[in-house]
Parts: sequence; structure tokens; C-alpha cells
Amino acid sequence: MKVIKPFYILVVFFLAASIYGYAQEKKQIEILYSGRINWNEAKYPGAKILTRDDSQQVHILHENINLWCDRAIQYSNENFIEAYGNVRMVQGDTITMTSKYIEYSGLTQLAFASGDVTLKDPSSTITTDTLYFDRLKQEAFYRNGGTVVKDTSGTITSKIGRYYMNLKKYKFVQDVVLVNKDATINSNYFDFYSDTGQAYLFGPSTIVTEESKTYCEKGFYDTKTKIGYAMKNAKIDYDNREIKGDSLYFDNNISFASATNNIKVTDTLNNSIVKGHYAEVFKAKDSVFITKRAYAITVQENDSIYIHGDTLMVTGKPEKRITRVFRNVKLYKSDMSGKADSIHMNQETGLTQLINISKGAQNEAFSVKLKPILWNIENQMTGDTIHLISDTKAEKLDSLIVFNNAFIISKDSIGTGYNQINGQKLIGLFDDNNELYNIDIIKNAQSIYYLRNDDEELIGIKKVKSGSINIKISNKEIDEVIELNNPDGKVYPESQFPDNEKFLKGFDWRDEERPRSVEDLFKDDPPLVLPVIKGLDDYVPQEDFFDEEMLERIEQADAASKKTDKGQDPKASRNLPQSVKDKEENQLITPANDSVGGQK
Repeated sequence: MKVIKPFYILVVFFLAASIYGYAQEKKQIEILYSGRINWNEAKYPGAKILTRDDSQQVHILHENINLWCDRAIQYSNENFIEAYGNVRMVQGDTITMTSKYIEYSGLTQLAFASGDVTLKDPSSTITTDTLYFDRLKQEAFYRNGGTVVKDTSGTITSKIGRYYMNLKKYKFVQDVVLVNKDATINSNYFDFYSDTGQAYLFGPSTIVTEESKTYCEKGFYDTKTKIGYAMKNAKIDYDNREIKGDSLYFDNNISFASATNNIKVTDTLNNSIVKGHYAEVFKAKDSVFITKRAYAITVQENDSIYIHGDTLMVTGKPEKRITRVFRNVKLYKSDMSGKADSIHMNQETGLTQLINISKGAQNEAFSVKLKPILWNIENQMTGDTIHLISDTKAEKLDSLIVFNNAFIISKDSIGTGYNQINGQKLIGLFDDNNELYNIDIIKNAQSIYYLRNDDEELIGIKKVKSGSINIKISNKEIDEVIELNNPDGKVYPESQFPDNEKFLKGFDWRDEERPRSVEDLFKDDPPLVLPVIKGLDDYVPQEDFFDEEMLERIEQADAASKKTDKGQDPKASRNLPQSVKDKEENQLITPANDSVGGQK
């Protein structure tokens, strides 16, 4: 026979006293009005049945909560009420909740509502099928789908929603959709402040308006000002233009976006891409401004053209789009490259202009160095202005024009000399492989050409002046040079060719500047230092609504119920989600309890 020790009896006594004290210290639920009162001990043992009359509903009060309903079951011992039919619960002058059914514990101050639930405060309205309302924490929670309506911000639906009333903050989870007259927002995790209309998006999210579609996995949007930020795999689609970047700012009032770091703007209609690390996009003006290692890519079926400069601008409607690149501009294509102070490309006409700086430079050497330059195969071409003309339908180069001081240089195939031709103007034609096959030098033409036989032996060096020169090119080499209109010159043996005659006036071999790859476009740039984007805080998952503090309240209420209503199932915990009940049961099965339970 076991002996119960006095210490154990003392512990039980104090535990019972604390539970009883907990129940007593909570203010009792009061009945302010009832049309009639009934009892049904068989069905509702220990409870009063309160029913309305024709004049008014049952009126119940607990602290600053007023509740009206058509019928109520009051369990006085448990300080618990069940309310049925046209139920309305009002807290102060700010919170109103209506439903078909509400149960409320004066011990836990937790309300459970079901059936067409609506909770209103001055800034928003929640509708759902079931809702938990914790008066102590001033939080409302639904877990089986709900809708929140905010006058100017729109309507928000989600699977799970939680409202922090003191903060005017919502946390929505799973299948979140906000719809208003200006935008539709979809997200997995969505924090929303009802007083300001500001929203924070986490996980795959989209903001869709008539003008744009924004995607991000971390973002901010002000539903009142229609201004926001997008980060983490962020992109914005404006019709046929897509903008990507590490950080995107957008103003949907004016269809404007700016982007920072690792930017890519894709023109799907014209098969072009611009990249850089700071950009501004105006949809209404069809313009893109981009800088910080900016470059453009014109995508072609056979070969793409890359252009890099300090600043890049794309303007105009898709069919009339113009690309401008400024300051220290370089161009690269597998069979052609170039440099200029600025380059202009017209999508409609297929005209690309390599333009010189203003002609105010006094230093001759300086001005020569800044002339636009093109390299095609082994030929270097310079002039005051260079035009490349493309066949826009065939997506290939058609012709080349060099205006004023045209100069072609190619290195002799074997020796150390240079083939040279200059004149007032140059016109070149490209074949289907984008290679020059015919060049005409017009007006005041001069040439120095190293003549070789089939065995590549040097025959002599030819220097000629003429009205114009025609050059035939095959297999990427000069095949024939024809002097026209009163040619004047002769062929010199190599030993007799004067050193001071080896270079035409304006000769400037710039092979070391030639970009030979896409990477070479950036080799002269200063080190790139990108700004650190602080951006938005990471998503903070909501803590459990049914947290330890609440569950402790519920456990104490259940314990008090078992003391006062022996044999009855406690009511404070009965509408907890099953997952919460299972968790509680698992926590109660401790290793010590398990071993005791296993004894025989």
C-alpha cells in the first residue's frame, strides 16, 4: 500500500488553489438582457438558455465587449458563452464582428466565430467562414480562406490571414491576391498595413497593371501612391520591353522604372538587349537611359553586334527605334569592330553612324586619334564620320560610307610595310557573309600598295595619286587595285623606296585599340564599383497564433472547468485546430510519462 506524502498533498492543494484563483480573478460574463431564460440539464447541464423576445436580442457584456444574439447558452461555472443567430460582437467603438455563431470564454478572452463571419474596424473589413479573435493580444486569425476589403487599397484574399489590430497590420499567407482599380497583386507571403496601404511581398509575386507586369521575390508596393520596389529575380514587362535588375524602382502613375546593378533590358520586338548597372525607363516616351558599363546587343541570326559606351539611350516606337551611345564608344562583331566618340543606330533605316567629336580641337595628333575607326577582317578604316548601312530584312550589312579624310590601312601580308589608301570619301559593299568585297575611294585618292606574286615574293611597292581608286577583295585579301581618272605614280623596288614616302599623310595604325572580343570592349574602363543595395528586410514568418501563452490560458481554463463541471468536456479548447491539439498531446507524452505508462 502506497503512502501519500504530505509534500505531495501540499503541491496538489496549491495547484488547485491557483486554478481556482485564476478562474475567480477573471470578470464574469454578464447578461444585460434576455427575453426569457430556460434550462435543459439533459442537453446543457449547468447552463442557462437565453432567448430573445420581439423587442430585442439577448445582450451580453464582458469587460468592454458587448454581444448581441438571438439565442445564447451561458455556462456560468466556466465563464463561457455560446451565441447563435445574427450574432454581433462589439469591442469599444472600433471593432465589430458579426456571424451566425460565436463562442467566447471570459477566462481566455478568446472568441471563435463561424458562419459568414465579418470583422470590421475603421480601416478594413475581414470576411471568412471561421475566425479566431484574441482580445488579449488584439489579433484576429483565419486559416481556411478569407477576404479583406480596404476602401482605396482594394480587396485581398488569401488562404491564411492574421490581423494585428494595434499595428494595423495584416500578414497573409498562401494564394494571396490583392485587386483594386489600378493593379492586381499575387503573392505567397504578403504583409499589409491597412492605415497606410503599404504592402510587402515575399516569395514569387506579381504586380499587374494595364501598362506593366512586375515580378519579384521580395518587394514593396504602396497601393495609394502606386510606387514600389522590386528585388530578388526582379523584372518589369512594358509591352515588348523587359527590364531586369538587382533592384527596381517603379512608379505606375507615369509608367517609369529605374534599375540598379546587373541590369538587362530586352526588346523582344527588335531582338535587341541593353545592359548596364543603372537604367531609367520611360514607357510613355518609349525610352531607355542606361549607364555604368552600358552596352547594347543587336541579336541577328548569323551574328550579333555589341556596342559599349559610357552612356546609352534607346528612344522611339519599336518600328522606329533609335539607339545612341556616347563617349568612348566601341563596337564588336565577329568580323568587324570599331571605335568612335558616339554611335547612332536607326532600327527603321538600318543606318549606324560612327561620329567624330566636335571639330574644335587644335592639336592635330589629338584630332586624328579621335577619328571614328572600323576594322573589317585585316583592314583598318578611318574618317571624320563613318556610316554602316544594314539590310533590315535580311539582317546583314549592306554597305559602308566614310565621309571626309577616308583612310584604309592593312598590314603587308609578310613584311613590315602597310598597304594604304586615302581620299575624300569611301564607299564599300558587303557580301552575304558580311565581308567587304568592293571599295571605291572617291576624289583625291592616293595609295601605297605592296605588290607580291603568287609565291608571295615582293615585286615592288606601288605609290599612286589618282582621281579615284577601286579595290577588289576576295578571300579576305585585296585582290586588285584599280586607279581611275588620271593616275600618276610608279612602282619602286623595295630598296629604292624612300623611307619618308612609306606613309601617306594622316597615317595612324591603331591596331592595339582594336576590340577582338566582347570582353575587349571593357578593357579600358575604370574598375567597376557597384553600390551596395540595402533593400528590404527578409521575410519574417509569423509566430504561432496559438502560442505558448495562449495555450497556457486555455489549459488553465480547461483545468478550472474540470474542477467546477466534473464529467463535462472542457469548452475553452474544443475549437482549437486539430493540428494544435495533436501538438499539445505530443508535448504531454514526455519520456518519463511514456515509461510510467509502459509499466505493468
